[in-house]
Amino acid sequence: MKQQSYGQLVLSTCLMAGKIMMEAGSEVYRVEDTMKRIAQNAGLADVQIYVTATGMIVGSPSEENSQVIQITQQSINLEKVAAVNHASRAFANGELSLYDLYQRLKKIDLATPDFSQLWKILAAGIVSSTLMIIYRGDWADFTATFVIGMLGFSVHSLFGKRLGLKFLNDFLASLLVGCLAILSVKLSFAQDVNNIIVGSIMPLVPGLAITNSFRDIMAGHLLSGVARATEAIFIAGSIGGGIIVAFNLF
Repeated sequence: MKQQSYGQLVLSTCLMAGKIMMEAGSEVYRVEDTMKRIAQNAGLADVQIYVTATGMIVGSPSEENSQVIQITQQSINLEKVAAVNHASRAFANGELSLYDLYQRLKKIDLATPDFSQLWKILAAGIVSSTLMIIYRGDWADFTATFVIGMLGFSVHSLFGKRLGLKFLNDFLASLLVGCLAILSVKLSFAQDVNNIIVGSIMPLVPGLAITNSFRDIMAGHLLSGVARATEAIFIAGSIGGGIIVAFNLF
């Protein structure tokens, strides 16, 4: 293998690892650190990496061409992040060659299992109802919160992933949660509308975006940190707007 093609393979491997981690919900500083370690362990110590929430660039003064990739879709799949970290450590320990690492990353990107939509909806109901109890809610509202939490998350997933309506899915989901919570109390299926709403919107809250934004800002990645913080603010505003509209309707 020629030195130039080897160097381009290093850049491609770094870019593949970074893309997987960013799309799976990792922080920018963790992505940059993993990419730099892969390049350094491959013998390309002078690699230059620039990562944002929507794209990344990787290059080296010893290489004629840099490589760029756009981050178009983002989700939460920490299994992929853990798998990339594990593969990176195996490469650092000499258990994998660079080519094997690149092939392993391709398999991680395509074949890493994710929970089915049914399990995610069920988990949303469990999170909603249990957090409602933790927040000193009443057990009489447990069943209503469980059902409404599942329905709200179902609408969020339907309009978000299948129809691609970002932020609107948060608004519609919270609107449904607010309307169902108010109706359940009026029809005497539950007691406290506030407890039901607080519990049911928990699966919609952008906790990962908020956490990653603060960690990126503290690590000096101001552009990505502010971008993710802005996204979290828009999501929170959409959720709050849906609840406000629900109260105005009733």
